[in-house]
Amino acid sequence: MIRQQTLTAALGGVAILAAAALLWPQSGPAAAEARADAPRMAASGEPVLLELFTSQGCSSCPPADRLAAQLATDPNLVVIARPVTYWDRLGWKDTLAREDNTTLQQDYARRGLAGRNGVYTPQLVVDGRFGAVGSRSDDIAAGVKRYGSAGDATIRAAKREAGGYAVSLTGTGEGKGELVLVAVTRKVTVGIGSGENGGRKVGYTNVLRSERKIADWQGGPAQVAVRADQLRVAGADAYALMLRAPGGGTVFAARWLT
Repeated sequence: MIRQQTLTAALGGVAILAAAALLWPQSGPAAAEARADAPRMAASGEPVLLELFTSQGCSSCPPADRLAAQLATDPNLVVIARPVTYWDRLGWKDTLAREDNTTLQQDYARRGLAGRNGVYTPQLVVDGRFGAVGSRSDDIAAGVKRYGSAGDATIRAAKREAGGYAVSLTGTGEGKGELVLVAVTRKVTVGIGSGENGGRKVGYTNVLRSERKIADWQGGPAQVAVRADQLRVAGADAYALMLRAPGGGTVFAARWLT
């Protein structure tokens, strides 16, 4: 695993920058164990999307995975685990990783996040606006308070008798957006056979299984139907909606389908 100090030396002591991180993904510093104190909700009261970029090949990630499990108990936080692929080359192939997760993290880094930008694990991103080391609960709390649910967009969903959901969108947004349906598995435990976490069993929470755009959004009120057949993703047992700008843009709103 390429460590932070390796990159720092290569850059002559300069801190990690987004452009450099795109070339050299980093394993985040070994942080203190995850603590039970979860970030408080944003002032608007709308759910906040927390995306954890993690890897089975990253020895710094298990504390962040445990913290994600704690945060996921808050119904006002939409916590999604996005395992990445770039540590697979070190010998252990992440059984949950998706190339789309890696691409999204790179897109965030290119656009630039507040907080700690770049491509590294574990990284937690708040509403596509703020990045933090995924095991640092105080930094995450500060990011949720300042950047979580920053706009006026909302998602409301009601079950339909025929199955699926009737979804209502409101708000002005920040330009064009898209409504994305996300399928996750709530709990996955993986026995890791080799690499930095070899011999360990690591638990993951709300692991991404699929995501698909189901509607475009131009701002303002809109009605969208989520069909019952769209809620039958193999291996998934929970679904969420996120309203976001395309191509790794900011997140306007998010909500679990319950």
